[in-house]
Amino acid sequence: MGNDLAAFAKEKGVKYFMISYTDLFGGQRAKLVPAQAIPDMQRDGAGFAGFATWLDLTPAHPDMLAVPDPASVIQLPWKPEVAWVAANCIMDDKSVEQAPRNTLKRLIAEAAGDGMHIKTGVEAEFFLISPDGKTISDEYDTASKPCYDQQAVMRRYDVIAEICDHMLALGWGAYQNDHEDANGQFEMNWAFDDALATADKHSFFKFMVKSVAEKHGLRATFMPKPFQGLTGNGCHAHISVWDKDGKTNVFADNAMELGLSAKGRNFLGGIMKHASALAAITNPTVNSYKRINAPRTISGATWAPNTVTWTGNNRTHMVRVPGPGRFELRLPDGAANPYLLQAVIIAAGLDGVRSKADPGRRYDIDMYQFGHTVEGAPKLPLNLLDALREFDNDKSLKAALGEEFSSAYLKLKHQEWNSYASHFTQWERDHTLDI
Repeated sequence: MGNDLAAFAKEKGVKYFMISYTDLFGGQRAKLVPAQAIPDMQRDGAGFAGFATWLDLTPAHPDMLAVPDPASVIQLPWKPEVAWVAANCIMDDKSVEQAPRNTLKRLIAEAAGDGMHIKTGVEAEFFLISPDGKTISDEYDTASKPCYDQQAVMRRYDVIAEICDHMLALGWGAYQNDHEDANGQFEMNWAFDDALATADKHSFFKFMVKSVAEKHGLRATFMPKPFQGLTGNGCHAHISVWDKDGKTNVFADNAMELGLSAKGRNFLGGIMKHASALAAITNPTVNSYKRINAPRTISGATWAPNTVTWTGNNRTHMVRVPGPGRFELRLPDGAANPYLLQAVIIAAGLDGVRSKADPGRRYDIDMYQFGHTVEGAPKLPLNLLDALREFDNDKSLKAALGEEFSSAYLKLKHQEWNSYASHFTQWERDHTLDI
């Protein structure tokens, strides 16, 4: 079967392929292609009008062709006659440099050229809510500290178990599911993998969770802060770097502080150096900054950072090192584009390794209680506009991600911010009518 999608269809009984790509805003776009047509599509790609999605293209541009990557193909466990396959975007026989998956693939290749094989895992939190999006779906999920609530998770057993069964059937190495820190919120974990494979799985996971929720008459959201007063949806990323063969963890060194090697510290140094700018990618929406700059939630903690600090096994900082050979970036949220999340981590880390960046002082304090005592550590951006300005001013990070991508991303995200800023709200009326 190998790389032949037609053979895959014949063996698996697949009738249709979803040829899918992800735009700059994280929107998943697809064409449903009958299996009989897949040989031509695998060779030439499926045609899209790029301007019709969130890419910096015009109606005058020629067809953008989404060429399926057979290595990414996944048969839908809940509808086996359909298979999803991630695609790489080309136009006029050239790679579309602003396309997120293309950006990630280029950075993975760049890291490989430096002998580094990036492996990552993600923790994509989500809420199960009412179809109209106004409330959580479980009226009995009301505890002030609902994290790990066994009654609440069992009331949603049918949804959670179905998704987990699918991950197990796909061989993802699913290993735990829990009710998270907000009412109505859940997290499901699967094994870490190569950065591109993790991005593809992350993309498919969001599609799968939403699809299964809809099947059960519910709605799933990865929105960073869907409800005021409740903990937001994070998407923590676990990062390690291995040798070129992917067999030896080069971040691991038990002789070093926290078991993190010199190269691991340098990679972390790059993350710390570029943190305020990479927030524009890891926290890409207006709503994102309601999560990382939130007041204390009903449960007692936001579980989100607001300052650029790192630590050992302590969840109140932007980065924690929970054990030898890896670290966890706790900044990203549920709106993060699965491909750009991985890309910006690699871009910042590569710069850190090449420049031998120092991550700076390690803090072991409770940042939620004593964060005000920290001096010299930058605060994370207060809003999307501040993050975009930080990103625009970070010339080396923009260059690493690619000038075409960076220009397109900044252009469209500034348009989004301007749309938000010009939107009239009830808050304005409440606070200004009587002035």
